[in-house]
Amino acid sequence: MADAPRARKLAKRIGQIVASALEHEVKDPRLARVTITDTKVTGDLHDATVYYTVLGDKIDAAPDFAGAAAALESAKGVLRSMVGAGTGVRFTPTLTFVADTVPEDAKHIDDLLARAAAADAEVARLANGAKPAGDPDPYRAPRPEDDAD
Repeated sequence: MADAPRARKLAKRIGQIVASALEHEVKDPRLARVTITDTKVTGDLHDATVYYTVLGDKIDAAPDFAGAAAALESAKGVLRSMVGAGTGVRFTPTLTFVADTVPEDAKHIDDLLARAAAADAEVARLANGAKPAGDPDPYRAPRPEDDAD
């Protein structure tokens, strides 16, 4: 088993190599909008998981996840060869490509925060001008102490 810092360093290097290869070496047009976001390597350094996102051609256009996944699968052998040449490790890790869900998760969190802000604004609107349900001062005043004891 390799130590965790070595695995992290190898994962970072694999991410750099794959990103550079997608930008400069692999000429598949389906990979033009693919961004490598993260890379994880197992403790034995035999398997690497590469996370990626895909951007659309335009701001409002939906990205082509299926095309990017197919292009990455077809370029997997070339990319693994480049990783092997660029890392210099004894066993070149197998590459697995996984679509990163961080953008969707971030959008979901933004939606939840917007709903919470709207609910807070509604509560503040309802509380404006509201009166207490009971006495104006619900706390009991302390009893005066008797000195007769």
